[in-house]
Amino acid sequence: MYPKVKYSTYVYAQEKMMTVLKRLSFAAAALVAGAVGFVAWSSWRTEADIAAFQSRIAALGAAAPAPAVDGAAVAALPEPVQRYFAFVFPGPVPAYSAVHLEAEGQFRRPLTEGFSPTTAEQVIAIGTPALMFSATTPVLPGIWARAYDYFAEGQMEMRAKVLSTLTVVDERETPELNRISLRRWLLESALYPQALLPGGPVVWEPIDRTRARAVVSHGGLSASMVAQFDAAGRMTQMVAEEEGDLTTPYHGSGEHVSRSDHRRVGNRLCCTNRLNAEAPLSPDGLIPQLP
Repeated sequence: MYPKVKYSTYVYAQEKMMTVLKRLSFAAAALVAGAVGFVAWSSWRTEADIAAFQSRIAALGAAAPAPAVDGAAVAALPEPVQRYFAFVFPGPVPAYSAVHLEAEGQFRRPLTEGFSPTTAEQVIAIGTPALMFSATTPVLPGIWARAYDYFAEGQMEMRAKVLSTLTVVDERETPELNRISLRRWLLESALYPQALLPGGPVVWEPIDRTRARAVVSHGGLSASMVAQFDAAGRMTQMVAEEEGDLTTPYHGSGEHVSRSDHRRVGNRLCCTNRLNAEAPLSPDGLIPQLP
């Protein structure tokens, strides 16, 4: 039989260890709760920033609506562009100031090779080049990346945050990023074709019977893409005319978008799907060499 004093010491040591373990458990639980609370608070702030940017785009769109139809100006456009407007506006042209788009698909993060599922939302002004893009992309199970791009009135903000909290991309306006944002606004314009009417920020230049160059200008900058149309007047693709820099932490220019599914939305026909890619241009600078 062990001496009593030794048994008491053993019990005391066990009780002390249990006390330490309980305190460590409480501390770990507090840290987890604090981390969860911080992520929740950061997510709320991120979503509040996104909502504020979206409201600002909608206000800009209301202040600068899309141009009204001018029959004489449309008749002076390149022939494939005339076919396009006859196709997308089979009746009176509806008046909109901004559009709210939702999309889902596969997304390749910059400087990576693989694709991941993503959901995206955009608020875009029609009469002036201004847009707000936001997306959520899974990174690992239970971990996501929240990204958004805001561009309006010469101001640009691009951010990506892991768990809507840890900032991994933080870019502000530069002439090149503003030009890329102009091109993105033009790239999406088949979804709001009123923006392409004469009298707005876009000017059309003839190329041939199936192609025309769209040039958007704003704030002293300009960007262009070549649009291709089929015999019925559908816009089937837009292609950038210059190489993009695919080594940056954000997606650059050098873009190509193909569209095929045109549907009636109100009193206009819009393309509701797209295949978008960044790829090297072909030698003629018009058709990309897609892998």
